[in-house]
Amino acid sequence: MSATDQPSIAVFCPTFLKPEMLHVYRQVVGLRKVAPVVLTFKRENADRFPFEPVRVVRRSSLRWVRRIWNVQLKKIPPQAYPAEIRSIRDLMAVNRCRLLHIYFGNNGLFWLPLLRRCKVSALVSFHGADVQVNVGSPAAKQLFQEVFASCALVLARSESLASALFSLGCSPDKVRIHRAGIPLDIFRYFPRQRPAQGAWQLLQACRLVKKKGLELTLRAFAGFLQRYPKANLTIAGDGPLRGVLEKLAKDLQLGNRIQFTGFMDQCSLLSLYQRSHLFLHPSEQTPDGNREGIPNSLLEAMATGLPCIATRHGGIPEAVTHLDSGILVPESDLARTEDWLVRLSTDDPLRDSLG
Repeated sequence: MSATDQPSIAVFCPTFLKPEMLHVYRQVVGLRKVAPVVLTFKRENADRFPFEPVRVVRRSSLRWVRRIWNVQLKKIPPQAYPAEIRSIRDLMAVNRCRLLHIYFGNNGLFWLPLLRRCKVSALVSFHGADVQVNVGSPAAKQLFQEVFASCALVLARSESLASALFSLGCSPDKVRIHRAGIPLDIFRYFPRQRPAQGAWQLLQACRLVKKKGLELTLRAFAGFLQRYPKANLTIAGDGPLRGVLEKLAKDLQLGNRIQFTGFMDQCSLLSLYQRSHLFLHPSEQTPDGNREGIPNSLLEAMATGLPCIATRHGGIPEAVTHLDSGILVPESDLARTEDWLVRLSTDDPLRDSLG
């Protein structure tokens, strides 16, 4: 079947595409039997994420009214205005889209007025915070049940997220596990040797937000540095906590042993995985209920053979088997994280087996 003969599907993502959304890009460009048409409110980073066709959905000029009425007064997530519904319907009609795939759960709620009357089959995919944050009100739960009823399928990134969807009232018959794949032709196994003179290279790659457990990473590294003063920690990524983390690094007197790189492209990040000896991702649940699906960077690091220390959190245990494919510790457990860092640095056979 030629590209022109393939059925068109609409893929909605509100911003196409933020730097941390590489997994969405991989899923879209990886489609082979259909021709995706991306629908978005805003296009960003087109040089980093080249793709066509991308069509912009017109936003309503009354968005501020919707936010006050829905979010502050009715205590429900904002929902689309008729003008926005007409815009996305017109784009789907012009491009002859036979299916609508909405990223993420909160956008499923936003487009509920469309889903109620949608003339094509629709599905919504859930990836983490979109099934757990700000969905506690009875009104929000009722709206989610309408979303589930209106969709042909509901996709969850992990079994743990699927369980959360069940608790919100989604029928198990509608849920499918939709893993985030890693391109193994790029993230290939890379052999590593014990570093000379204790110059261990530690790495965490992620968006700099609370649920990633970055403060624990810095504190664990501070302890590790007492044993290996030539060790280094790289934090690859960016986000709202960067200033807080840089101050913590200063308070912990990490000096030039820590580097904050900001977001890195795939090629640069791959090189960083290959230069590193240990990877940390001590995710934790935040007070508002935000949890991981399965972190992409953790999967990438594992694919290259980088020994990983992570937490029993969200979908991580679905990807990491303790003492087989990585190390799992309880959430927020600084002492055990430090202990495992030291053990992996001294137990060469164990460290090699995890890679």
